[in-house]
Amino acid sequence: MWKRVGRLFVIKNRFEAYLIIYALAVGATARAQLYLVQYPGYAGELLALCCTGAVFLGGAKILDATPKKRSRHRQRLLVDRWRTRS
Repeated sequence: MWKRVGRLFVIKNRFEAYLIIYALAVGATARAQLYLVQYPGYAGELLALCCTGAVFLGGAKILDATPKKRSRHRQRLLVDRWRTRS
């Protein structure tokens, strides 16, 4: 039962990764707007930039962790190459 619940929190493909990155970006921009209101001037702009920059770093890390989908033709070439070496 707990394995089934745990699978809900695993990013399985790139589409799910993009959805999560989008949600992070929406939250970060909302927080950045609050920083711009609370801290006028350079401090607010710097904090807002950090919020949005964190999404870029986190998004890159998430995309690196998700597997890339290979085309069937490319997979077939790799399998054929592996079989000829064996």
